[in-house]
Amino acid sequence: MSARGEAGHVWLIGAGPGDPGLVTQGGLEALRGAEVVLYDRLAPVELLAECAPEAELINAGKAPGGSAMTQDEINAALVAQARAGRRVVRLKGGDPFVFGRGGEELEALADAGLEATVVPGVTSAIGGVAAAGIPVTHRGVAASFAVVTGHEDPTKPAAQVRWAELATAVDTLVVLMGVGRLDGIARALIEGGRPPRTPSALIVEATTPRQRVVEAPLDCIAEAAREAGVQPPALLVVGEVVALHDRLAPVLRRPLAGWRVLVTRTRRQASSLAEALRAEGAEPVLLPAIEIARRADPEAVRAAIEALRAGDYDWVAFTSGNAVEAWFDLVREAGGDARLFAGSSIAAVGVATARALEARGLSADLLPSRASGTGVADALLERGVEGARVLAPRAERADPALVERLREAGASVDEVTLYLAAPPADPPPEVLAALRAGEIEAVTFTSSSTVRNLATLLGGDLEALRGAIIACIGPQTAEAASEAGLPPQVVASHASVDALVAALRGYAAGEA
Repeated sequence: MSARGEAGHVWLIGAGPGDPGLVTQGGLEALRGAEVVLYDRLAPVELLAECAPEAELINAGKAPGGSAMTQDEINAALVAQARAGRRVVRLKGGDPFVFGRGGEELEALADAGLEATVVPGVTSAIGGVAAAGIPVTHRGVAASFAVVTGHEDPTKPAAQVRWAELATAVDTLVVLMGVGRLDGIARALIEGGRPPRTPSALIVEATTPRQRVVEAPLDCIAEAAREAGVQPPALLVVGEVVALHDRLAPVLRRPLAGWRVLVTRTRRQASSLAEALRAEGAEPVLLPAIEIARRADPEAVRAAIEALRAGDYDWVAFTSGNAVEAWFDLVREAGGDARLFAGSSIAAVGVATARALEARGLSADLLPSRASGTGVADALLERGVEGARVLAPRAERADPALVERLREAGASVDEVTLYLAAPPADPPPEVLAALRAGEIEAVTFTSSSTVRNLATLLGGDLEALRGAIIACIGPQTAEAASEAGLPPQVVASHASVDALVAALRGYAAGEA
């Protein structure tokens, strides 16, 4: 029991077949509120980013050839953590009760007198097969299906799976964890009466951007798997429904399928771009090229906030979403809120910055046609700024054009430095290695800082990026990329995540 004498609670959550977007809303909510998370090898690693920063993450994964924890150790850990009064999540691939040993874990909790909640997940046996364009049932083709484990040796007399009976008992057979025993499984099914030429398929890494399908008749599927280098996780599907794959799969194919796309935004901002890329079939590879380091001068911030409160500023010009976030953090710390802006008009450099303002209850009064500091200056000059007082909360080393041009036009500009967009101290070495190995199809840049900082992370050696498609969120970023020796093939029509992904999609379709 906890110090308060209260037992905790355990959630058994099915994470789905691989795509992090397939976890249920209930599962996501429980994960975000967890104090301890025991996660499996097949649970999407992206879901761990949804956990609270202070949550304890425990690798409980099992893999061929070794396991981080035995099942008894997992059971004991769940009981111990719950008895300590903690909110515990057991995050499992697929569904907890479809060969996930969730029943055993629930038994252990029941024996200990503890409470638990089961949050079902999308099982790969249905969801993973569907994602490949193979329905487990289809009118006129298959009216029944069975899901079995291929973990057991089918040649053993004591095997629980009765292959000979299953061979003709159902129309569609889905076998999980059977990659290592394909020869024996195919032989057992054929000996049980399933025709040797029955259409069969292996779905590798189902629902992820790396998904691929290997098809062959049942009597050849094991050899086809060897030739294709199939490794777990993979699903085996046997039945006439497999013949539908060639017709149905093209409908499901997404424009960026198979692409590995580098995302260089900050960790807090990366999720929106990563989700948009994943929706187009790409595999986002996260390498945050910026860490936001606070650089604000307390006295300058205090003076600017007092001037805002007094209604002294005619305009406040935001040139990035990071500036909006950093400025509002400082405003909150000073006890203020959006009402400070009541006496000022607001300029936003682009759509993303305008959305960041909207999230904080403010609407931009000015949105330039060109998303750059120069574009903001041009738009303000058209309004007339002579004698106006302008607040420009910005990053250190930001483009000086905005401030210089406004001052030349007779405006009084208070430039308040908020942060430095610096390269991260510990970039993920595996991502840098993939870049240098030419394993990235496209690199996205969302600001000039991401261009400069990625060059720094690579030690100035940009040769590794020459073969990648360079995609920039707007003309200012594109100019920075060109100056760095990386002329972009893709430039978004306007500065937003949606426009950047749309431009990449158009390029992939041959429209650029």
